[in-house]
Amino acid sequence: MAANPPKLTISITSNERLKNLKSAFETKYGESPLFYACAPGRVNLIGEHIDYCGYSVLPMAIEQSILAAVSLNRSGKIQLANTNPQYQDFTMSCSEDIAIDRDNPRWYYYFLCGVKGIQEKFGIVTLAGMSCVVDGTIPPSSGLSSSSALVCCAGLVTMEANQKSLSKVDLAEICAKCERYIGTEGGGMDQSISFLAEKGTAKLIEFQPLRATDVKLPEGAVFVISNCCVEMNKAASSHYNIRVVECRLAAKVLARARGLDPSGFLKLVQVQTELKASLEEMLALVDEVLHPEPYGREEVCEILSITPERFSSELLSTNTQHLTHFKLHQRAKHVYGEAARVTRFQHVCGSGSAESVELLGQLMNQSHESCRDLYECSCPELDRLVDICLKSGAVGSRLTGAGWGGCAVSMVPSQKVEAFLRAVRDAYYAPDPRRAAMEQQSLFVSKPGGGAAIFLEE
Repeated sequence: MAANPPKLTISITSNERLKNLKSAFETKYGESPLFYACAPGRVNLIGEHIDYCGYSVLPMAIEQSILAAVSLNRSGKIQLANTNPQYQDFTMSCSEDIAIDRDNPRWYYYFLCGVKGIQEKFGIVTLAGMSCVVDGTIPPSSGLSSSSALVCCAGLVTMEANQKSLSKVDLAEICAKCERYIGTEGGGMDQSISFLAEKGTAKLIEFQPLRATDVKLPEGAVFVISNCCVEMNKAASSHYNIRVVECRLAAKVLARARGLDPSGFLKLVQVQTELKASLEEMLALVDEVLHPEPYGREEVCEILSITPERFSSELLSTNTQHLTHFKLHQRAKHVYGEAARVTRFQHVCGSGSAESVELLGQLMNQSHESCRDLYECSCPELDRLVDICLKSGAVGSRLTGAGWGGCAVSMVPSQKVEAFLRAVRDAYYAPDPRRAAMEQQSLFVSKPGGGAAIFLEE
């Protein structure tokens, strides 16, 4: 797992997407690409909103990906273009400081996050000049990690163009950190699976230290992804970071309730580790200590013995300064419950039980209910889509990704897949002209794919 991302020799003419990208690159820059880099999107099967709390998650890479064609240039510039005409070109000098405007999250700022991460890792004063054309097949703002895949692809491109070498684990950790330049306080799942994925297997991703373990999915069922067609951009809203802050506060309040110094706690997993408690015991502690009513700023400051100024500067992020109330009980209850479901999901996958598919479906359904009711990260369209998926033959269905829009992932018995796809198409996509137009990219069967790689033309 510590190996570097693979470099694969490939026939461009046998791959329609690479052939089209090469043609677009040649039209744009008047030369052929030197190499290509690819980073996949992902679907998280279970374990939502818990990676930034320190808990394991269980995603798999998908076929949809970010692909970049790259050549080196002597212009002293980084030139970026996109095959999608709605995304404008961008050019910057290799010697200028990389500035990322988190209040205006354009597509190329995500690319620049990856560039900046590699530059800082190696202390590169002047980056190599490079020309890039980017092509993406991951639906944007869909919860399938299009933005993180772009960051990972950019990190891989920058490493290769500047003749540096890093392991997959190091790249994943760098890209997880540097994506925060755009303002999203993620936990690292998306970048980890993008680099560490292997074809044919899902992965249990654990943190501190980062490691990935194969999880063999049961025979007799497939995973189907369906997009509710409501877009949610994590960096352009505060929903995501609000939950990060609420979990951070919950960790501190729980620590204080057990006589621990709250200043040393940022993640809910740290409280469990320090108390040497089980997840079931942590759920009981949440019910005992945290009240269901929202906490006001004054109450939190009093519990933690800190001033309002320290509260704002140390505990809130830039785009959560406006918050006045925080739901600590609900958020902590989701996190500890979801962490337990991930552990159970992995155990069921490894058990070989005849009831595996049904048991995994139940866990997925419980996860969605928790995301909807405790974490409040669903939306009416997602809830309706999940309900349609269950009525159409799925044994389990849940939102995947950040939520507030994006996709559901459903576990469907293999023999029911065609009927399931027809039923979901008829009930959710066909009645709405906008959804019907998006359906081909919004409803598909997904199998575990491989991780990020460099491609060289034969």
